[in-house]
Amino acid sequence: MTTIVLVPNEQGVQALAGNPDVRAVRYRPEEPFPAEAAEAEVLVPMFLSAGAVGALAENLPRLRLIQLLSAGAEAWLPRTPPGVRISTARGAHGGSTAEWALAAILAIYRELPAFERTRLERRWDQRGTDTLQGKRVLVLGAGDLGREMRRRLNASDASTTFVARTARDGVHGLDELPGLLPEHDVVVVMVPLTAETTGLVDADFLAAMPDRAILVNAARGQVVDTDALLAELTTGRLRAALDVTDPEPLPEDHPLWTVDGLLLTPHVGGSTRGGQDRAWAVAARQIGLFASGADPENLVHGEY
Repeated sequence: MTTIVLVPNEQGVQALAGNPDVRAVRYRPEEPFPAEAAEAEVLVPMFLSAGAVGALAENLPRLRLIQLLSAGAEAWLPRTPPGVRISTARGAHGGSTAEWALAAILAIYRELPAFERTRLERRWDQRGTDTLQGKRVLVLGAGDLGREMRRRLNASDASTTFVARTARDGVHGLDELPGLLPEHDVVVVMVPLTAETTGLVDADFLAAMPDRAILVNAARGQVVDTDALLAELTTGRLRAALDVTDPEPLPEDHPLWTVDGLLLTPHVGGSTRGGQDRAWAVAARQIGLFASGADPENLVHGEY
């Protein structure tokens, strides 16, 4: 039996074209669903567009799976109709996000923003800088993003320590964080947003980091206590790189725009050329498993 999948663009139609058990039907988010929606079992929302998914129950009576093109599912969980499961695009954006984090760390250590400012001033400010080589990096999160981060850190001759919710071989548990933070030069946050991780990077967490350490948030803005981070940045004790913020987007008058010691980008870590190709490749595999009667590998269980 053919599984009808609603996709938001022609790229989705092409990505699913090779599976004889799947029929991709294109919809346009700003228009009513096509007639085939009455039989659709899978919906693929637009990338990073958590619309009123809860209202889909009456329009998609046979909906059983929402397949995301993003790795994070927190925006969809409270909106998902009862009985509908969510599968993510975990594995599609980890490399790009880790690349952003590495670039941010290198930019801070090699003082690239400062050199760019002196270029605009037409001033030759030759001096030595720091290096990532030999630095100790704590990666908070040992999933796809964390593993991709470690690969890149190893190539830069930095050491990596993994911390995750559950301790296992090669991974420390969250309960060990207070003792580990003072021993690391950089902390890279790559955890999903859950009730447990919301506000995890608070004043105590930051106070345990050594002077001039770097916090890198490639997760979600709500994982970090913004006021606590601002306090540390304002004194100059810590430095940071943020691709996500709380609130997001930042209001024009927010102090994060002007605080020293911060490298800030507008949630673009996974937004790279070819990113949607990789996301659709993952989505096609997950949908193929569903159509065959198996569980998608990226199903969300609980909060992630």
